[in-house]
Amino acid sequence: MYSFQQAAPAKPGIPVEQRHFQRVSVNLSGRLMLPNHDEYECLVIDMSPGDAFFACVARPRSGERIIAYVDHLGRIEGNVVASSDQGFAIALTATDRKREKLAAQLTWIANKHELGLPEDRRHSRLAPRKTRTEITLDDGRKYPCRIIDLSMSGAAVDIEVRPALGTPVQLGNMRGRVVRHFQEGVAIEFSSVQSREALTEFL
Repeated sequence: MYSFQQAAPAKPGIPVEQRHFQRVSVNLSGRLMLPNHDEYECLVIDMSPGDAFFACVARPRSGERIIAYVDHLGRIEGNVVASSDQGFAIALTATDRKREKLAAQLTWIANKHELGLPEDRRHSRLAPRKTRTEITLDDGRKYPCRIIDLSMSGAAVDIEVRPALGTPVQLGNMRGRVVRHFQEGVAIEFSSVQSREALTEFL
């Protein structure tokens, strides 16, 4: 399982000695905006909670501020710190809370094969704006948790307790059951496919 405690091997972009987190391969599409407000399609090749490497036809100058909207991650921003023939790297500007959220999202993406999640999941992942909620068990016990990953058919949550596989649970107002355990928490499959409107509490 990936964690973000060690520096990454050398790759195009930021020298390894300047990194605080390990980058993982993500290959996520998005759009970015340069300081002059020009917009470009882009692909985030690899990323950590501290930096990201973009493949893009744009070639911003060192130090320029980049704002990007990336599939499954939402808005990220930072300043260009390195460039190469393949693209450019930015050092992310983010609060500790945002980095914590990014670490959880990137861990989920990096480990989805190990967790048994195929690329063609039935429903695409959505980026929740509200991540703090709670899980309720059938006996009424409630446990605080943080949503890592959300779709219309299920969710992955960061939680300290590990209900047994198959345990019925309620996440917010959505019923489901625990289908997997992983390092940070559990994966939940909803009892029925949710409409996007049903997920508006979190989006």
